[in-house]
This record gives sequence, structure tokens and C-alpha cells, in this order.
Amino acid sequence: MRVDERPRFEAFAFAMAAEQNATASRPGDFMSDVQRALRAHRDVWLPAGLLVVAALGWWWSAHMAHRMSQGMAMGGRAMSMSAAGFLVGWVAMMGAMMLPAIIPAVRLYGRAAGRGQAAPTPFFVAGYLLVWSALGLPAYFAWRALAGPVGDGVPWAARLAGATFVVAALYQVSPLKTACLRHCRSPLSFFLRQGANLRRPIGAVRAGAGHGLVCLGCCWALMGILVALGTMQLGWMLVLAALIFAEKVTPAGERTSVLAALGFLAVGGTLLVHPHLATYLT
Repeated sequence: MRVDERPRFEAFAFAMAAEQNATASRPGDFMSDVQRALRAHRDVWLPAGLLVVAALGWWWSAHMAHRMSQGMAMGGRAMSMSAAGFLVGWVAMMGAMMLPAIIPAVRLYGRAAGRGQAAPTPFFVAGYLLVWSALGLPAYFAWRALAGPVGDGVPWAARLAGATFVVAALYQVSPLKTACLRHCRSPLSFFLRQGANLRRPIGAVRAGAGHGLVCLGCCWALMGILVALGTMQLGWMLVLAALIFAEKVTPAGERTSVLAALGFLAVGGTLLVHPHLATYLT
């Protein structure tokens, strides 16, 4: 880091604690009261905005799942969905599943943006969603290849899903997963490394994309499960979204990962030995 960037680097590091202490030390000061009110307002509307977008994503995902189930019941017409239609559904699904879990990181970034140390928050969120949206194209081709066999209960597709569960179980307890999860749970050091780049919109987009890549490193195996089971499975979306939130936000996040690994291993082993049971999962 260049010497001239160090003050701003350190300011971002300690502003979280200094902001609260500075305003609390002057309880009767008008500007302190205004700062506290603005901070409280920002801490409410940023999470609320993410939850609204996530709720819209869940609504659209439920709509798409209903359409796909109707199409399959009418002779497999869901397979005719265009790539564009699938990508819209994929982005909605990623927003529904991932946005609630990044509320702490977005709140932290929003506080820096509110002090003028970073570009507006939507640039950061846009970069984050860009990473997950880019996965939509390979997911589309995987869905095209697997939706029919999974829906028909073909044994090789069920065993592929079982193998995916086993891979996810092993990854859940891997050092790489642990490192990515610790970043997602405590992203302050990541923001510190960005330095003055966060002040520019393109720098904020890159920071969001960088954070998204680390989250991808944390959750790619979980998305693999979703694709292996046919993608638009609302039940599994809810289960995996709850797991992602628990891992990244709750105090027992790392222990939750281990428990999930045991569950995935049990499901995967069962499907490898008894592939006909896959119909109960989809």
C-alpha cells in the first residue's frame, strides 16, 4: 500500500468503533444526535432493502417452479424454456438465497459509504450479484442436460446427485471452505485491503465482485446440489438458503457446516446405493 493511502486505510479500519464512541461522548450535541439518527436509519433501510429484493426473488422463483412443474406434467414442455428465461429465474434465485446472508457485509460497507469513504452501496451489491449471475449460463446447460433424467428418475442421474452430495460433504469440512467462510463472516479485513479504491464506483463494483467470488468459494458445492436435483426445487432452495444464512451470520456457523456435511454424506451415500429414492427428493 502506498504511504499516502495509509491514513484512509486506517480510518476505514477504526471508523466502525470510533463512530459510535464519538457520538456517544456528546449526548447533548445536536450534530451527534443527527449522526446517530442517520446511522440508525441507514442500518435499518439497507437490510430492509436487501430483504425486499430477496422476497421478490423468492416470489419469482416460486412462480418459475410452478411453471416448470406444469410443463413437466404436460409432457416435458418446461424443457423448452429459453436461456434468457432461465437466466432471469437464476438471478432471482441467487438474490433470494444469497442476499439475506450478506446483510452484515453490506451494512459495514454502507457505513463507510455514508461517511464518504466508499461509493454508493448499490455499486457494491451489483458487483456481488454479477458474480452469481455469471454462473447462470453454465447452470442453464447443466439444467438442460439433467432436468429430464432427474424428473424421470433415471438411475445414473440419481447417482450423479448422490456423488454431488458426497463432494459437497467433503468440501464442507475442507480448509478452503473454512477460509472462505471466515472471510464471509468477518469481511472487514477484505474492505481494508481495498483502500481508496472503494471511493470509485468501478472500485466498489470490483470489491463486490471480489466478495462474491469468495462467497462462491464458500457455496459453490451447495449450488451444485441444487443443479443436480433439477435447479428450481423450492424445498431444497429453502434448506440451502437457511444453511447459507446460518453459516455466515449465526455464531454457530462453522459448527453448522460440519453438521451439514454429515447430512450431505448420509443423503449422498443413500442415493449411490439406492438411486430409486431420488424421486423423494425432487
